[in-house]
Amino acid sequence: MIKTYKFRLYPTRKQIEKLDWMLDICRILYNSCLADRNRHYKETGKGLSRMDQQKILVQDKKNITYLTGIHSQVLQDVLFRVEKAYKAFFRRLKSKDGKAGYPRFKNYGRYDSITYTQSGFSIIDGKLKLSKLGTIKLKQHRNINGIIKTCNIKKEIDKWYVCLSVEYNKVIQKQTNINKHIGIDAGIKSFVCFSNDNIINNPKYLIKSEEELIKKQRRLSNKKKGSNNRKKAKVSVSKFHKRISNQRKDFQHKLSRKLVDNYDAIGAEDLSIKNMVKNHNLAKSINDAGWGQFISYIAYKAEEAGKLFMKVNPKGTSKDCHICGYNCPDMTLSIRQWTCPVCHTVHNRDINAACNVDRRMLEKIRQELPEYTLGETGSMDDIISSNAYALKSIPSLNQESSSVRAR
Repeated sequence: MIKTYKFRLYPTRKQIEKLDWMLDICRILYNSCLADRNRHYKETGKGLSRMDQQKILVQDKKNITYLTGIHSQVLQDVLFRVEKAYKAFFRRLKSKDGKAGYPRFKNYGRYDSITYTQSGFSIIDGKLKLSKLGTIKLKQHRNINGIIKTCNIKKEIDKWYVCLSVEYNKVIQKQTNINKHIGIDAGIKSFVCFSNDNIINNPKYLIKSEEELIKKQRRLSNKKKGSNNRKKAKVSVSKFHKRISNQRKDFQHKLSRKLVDNYDAIGAEDLSIKNMVKNHNLAKSINDAGWGQFISYIAYKAEEAGKLFMKVNPKGTSKDCHICGYNCPDMTLSIRQWTCPVCHTVHNRDINAACNVDRRMLEKIRQELPEYTLGETGSMDDIISSNAYALKSIPSLNQESSSVRAR
């Protein structure tokens, strides 16, 4: 299993200058590799492979002395990134899904990380030692379990971080006896609705901060290009975006942890978010909610805990009555509540969808995972009432009037 640990770095002023220099040299090398591939294709009609560029790099290091000031693993990683960019381009070209996006040259400031892929780094006495750079103060807020494989040094605005990819063999004991299970339905007005009638309000971090963000962006646009004031305004806007992103991540990490800790099986819709954001009326709200990120948090936390997370077909989850199965035709997004004409149950659109997700998950478990034993459905009420799970950053769980349905 691969896991990544992210820690804050506190380099000295000289080390910051050296790191910025290394990023710029790697950026120049990246651009030169792109230029070499373009030129070679125009001259010969054939592509230039990464192995060919590695041979060229060996010769360049003999002629260009400043390349020796950077660890060889870091330089080789630049070639891997160029190769990855081309592979992604050809994959998009083959799939014909929108613009292929030919690899572009990196402008100044657009190359923000370097990677030691195999060697050249170590952690000694709570400090990070990097080849060609020295020892950097590290804030290691938790222990590292496993063998460190790669070390990625990343610059985020004016702060530095290290991301350590670790390989470890964790014995995960799957919990095959499912006593508590729940279905979730992601939304815009409500962030998620649960199959037990509970609703988590959408914090809307971007939309609530939009007025202040507009002011900062307007100040940035009014600054003279190339001036120090423009650089300061740009940093201010970037920090504001980062703050919103951190708020969203904090909220989703805590909520996903609560779900995984208290349920044995969690079901969610298998949404095609990439296609959904093509609707320009909803794109901003969907991106602000961050459904994909939230689902990924639940998925990896459930895997580590030995819990079951499953995606189901989202077709008709809002239109199908989860009690009798009646399909309500011509249901638009404006209809938030409807009554089933067969069983006369009054449905909240989103809660009904969550119940259908839960039901489809159970059906899928019975058909595809016979090793799992299903028990009774759990509830989030025990989470809400427990002070141990009280989170200030998460809005109160407003409970809708419960529908009359079989539990």
